[in-house]
Amino acid sequence: MVRSTQLLHPARTPAAVRPAATVLLLRDGPQGVEVLMTRRSMTASFAPGAYVFPGGGIDAADAQAHSQSTRRATQSDLHLTQAIAAIRESFEELGILLARRNDGSPLGTADIAALDRQAPFALQCEAQGLTLAGADVFVLAHWITDRDLPRRFDVPFLVARMPEGQEPVADESEQFEPVWVRPADALVRHAAGGFFIIFPTVRTLERLQAYETVDDVLTACAVNDEPLFTSCPRAGLMNAHESRHMEHEQPFGELALVSPHGQIVHEMAWQTERPVPLLKNVQRLTAPNPGFMTGPGTNSYLVGDPVSGHIAIDPGPDIPEHIERLWRAAGGNIRAIVCTHSHPDHSPGASRLQALCAERPPILGLPSAATSRENSRFTPERALANAERLVLQGQDGATHTLQVVHTPGHAANHLCLLLEEDGLLFSGDHILNGSTTVIDPPDGSMGAYLDSLDKLDQLCAQHGVEFILPAHGYVLGDLRRTADNPSAPEHGGARAAIAHLKAHRLAREAKVARAMQHQPEGTMDDWVKLAYDDVPERLWPVAKRSLLAHVERIQSLGGFNL
Repeated sequence: MVRSTQLLHPARTPAAVRPAATVLLLRDGPQGVEVLMTRRSMTASFAPGAYVFPGGGIDAADAQAHSQSTRRATQSDLHLTQAIAAIRESFEELGILLARRNDGSPLGTADIAALDRQAPFALQCEAQGLTLAGADVFVLAHWITDRDLPRRFDVPFLVARMPEGQEPVADESEQFEPVWVRPADALVRHAAGGFFIIFPTVRTLERLQAYETVDDVLTACAVNDEPLFTSCPRAGLMNAHESRHMEHEQPFGELALVSPHGQIVHEMAWQTERPVPLLKNVQRLTAPNPGFMTGPGTNSYLVGDPVSGHIAIDPGPDIPEHIERLWRAAGGNIRAIVCTHSHPDHSPGASRLQALCAERPPILGLPSAATSRENSRFTPERALANAERLVLQGQDGATHTLQVVHTPGHAANHLCLLLEEDGLLFSGDHILNGSTTVIDPPDGSMGAYLDSLDKLDQLCAQHGVEFILPAHGYVLGDLRRTADNPSAPEHGGARAAIAHLKAHRLAREAKVARAMQHQPEGTMDDWVKLAYDDVPERLWPVAKRSLLAHVERIQSLGGFNL
């Protein structure tokens, strides 16, 4: 776990969350699923003027009305309470009532007109002999309001079919202008600036537009009777504008590292001119070498503080302006230069950086193997040993210890570095954010790569690693599972990222095996079309390198019966 003394921003306690529920009332329109939305009052304390789904806070009476509602066998007490709250709110705000007479017949206009939207809801329904349709309300998603906001809610987004014969009538106090809209149309109107919706609504509509019918939505929700996704978003800045992100989106882990308490302060736009502080003892400077294989560029890292000096990780390509910026970011105080591997976007800048430093810090790493390509030759001044520790003594007695981990696979001489005191893994090219690394035989080996992933998983478990700092892309990972972070994997962000990556690799290998079975006399060009049919054709030349690595591993295992 990251030491609190190394965090850039002071700890603060986010506002407490309040239980609430909202419901997406759906119908099948001529062009697909439509959802009922209304505009909130401009004086509302939360999301004024936004188009929303009906909903509100959960009352104690909602939990006491279970006996007045139908219920699925798999529906938990919590989900039934949420469903009843959503039914009540849709009635109070829009005059829509998900209920039936006790004989099972549907409600008519007169039944609804007999109820007072301002009076106690459950008592009125009981007096009128109505049964709430809790069994017809399903959980689509679970949202927890962002940590930076002063009013926060823990709210399921529920879904139900719009009752036939009923028409929405807004209460004209909290809600206005009820409108039926296709999710895709709502998103287009929002992007055009004429239909304001907030982040959770945007992301929910994006997922909802994938379904063709209301039955498709309800069937998907009924499979496990649990939310299809859960999120407590994080926010940062993108070119000085607020930008929010869910757990699966690339910037999320970096925001969790830099601003764990939710402050909207971290700029995420890629640039190469200035170092980006991630912790007090970790800076990142991205080289100006963006491209197809490098993404936004190669990340160089500085670990340490002004007292301890710094260890530079992956100085990158030999670009003079980048090397000078790296040297200046360290105040010229660099104690060692470590290259994670020998590829030309990682190690060539080491000599230039060393020459700028008065003390000529040693260049460390592992020498290239004989299998490396001509443009990937690298010989360190000293070879590092697996499990070796590089220790810096810093200010206020703090230490910064980097443990060396030999991780062949992407390259035979690849290594990762673990910052032990803060539980950070510098992964080089072994683990990337937003893409999978290329395994290019003979220097690359898929078997070695997967074995190295297992080694890293064990190391992360041992040291409680939550974040991975890759050579390309944002920081990966998240904090441990908490009330504000319920969707975090039980074993923490770093191990979850490793597990996801390994599962992806093995799933790809199974596709390769099926391609080989389908065309046993096929060529690499034949197999790549089948095994990488979900990848754009323009990427197939690169994909063939990893395809070869998979083929070699399959053959080493004795065939393709995976």
